Amino acid sequence: MKVRIGFGLGTHTPSNDAARFGEVVDALEDLRFDSLWLSERLTGDAPDPLVALAFAAGRTSRLKLGTSVLVLPGRNPVVLAKEMASLDRLSSGRFLPAVGLGAPTPVEHGAFGVARTDRAPWFDEALGLMRRLWTEDDVTHHGERFHVEGVTIRPRPVQQPIEVWLGGQAPSELRRVGRLGDGWLPSFATVDDVATGWAAVTEAAAAHGRSIDPEHLGVLVAYSRTGVPDRVRSLLAHRRPELDPADVVPVGLEALRRRLEGFIAVGASKFVVLPFDEPATWTAELEAVQAAVGDLQT
Repeated sequence: MKVRIGFGLGTHTPSNDAARFGEVVDALEDLRFDSLWLSERLTGDAPDPLVALAFAAGRTSRLKLGTSVLVLPGRNPVVLAKEMASLDRLSSGRFLPAVGLGAPTPVEHGAFGVARTDRAPWFDEALGLMRRLWTEDDVTHHGERFHVEGVTIRPRPVQQPIEVWLGGQAPSELRRVGRLGDGWLPSFATVDDVATGWAAVTEAAAAHGRSIDPEHLGVLVAYSRTGVPDRVRSLLAHRRPELDPADVVPVGLEALRRRLEGFIAVGASKFVVLPFDEPATWTAELEAVQAAVGDLQT
């Protein structure tokens, strides 16, 4: 099992200008983190993931570039397939897309222009069409939402195929991962959540005549240096009232290491660690994180 540790910035990061975001990118490359992951929130401070990852691709040579997650409902899948293929090509095959339905908030739904009830059907149709566009010529598709006739996308992505990971923990989301995903990347999860969720994912995959590489079990682990933020406590109190917030958000780098070790013990091997506290200096924070957990990589 190859354990790899990447780093994410989340939806609320103000590191969205060239100097500060560039410091993150350069430090991740220099410290040999596996990957950089950017989350999407139209109404948040974080930069657009595809634009920012293109910026990162141009100043790195080995750092992988992930989305955690990019929203499909509301996007033209032909245009998005072209954008993703171009990013993968220009980064020499370093693109790692994780995609989803979008944040469960009315403001985000309205910004993307897709009704909540239409998100899942949109997602399913768009992802299937994008996969065809990455691998086939003269694609014809007539679905409920999208109609294309004889479309060929160039350039082809370097990765054949591009492997698309999905998030989520609800039963319907786990079934979708098994049915459509190449990997699973949940967030705000306990060790038990990951163990039971992966069993559900693999069962759903088998029911559809599929299998998912056991190396493709990851977890996004948000951590804090000072304590679980109030906004996160409120969110967890609403969604997971049975949990102690510290069961989901490790506080301190020692707790972060123990949480990663727990996930590794149940088979997870790909991690995105994400800080809730915006540091004064990114380089120093990344050095500390690498010192605390970097040796877990195999």
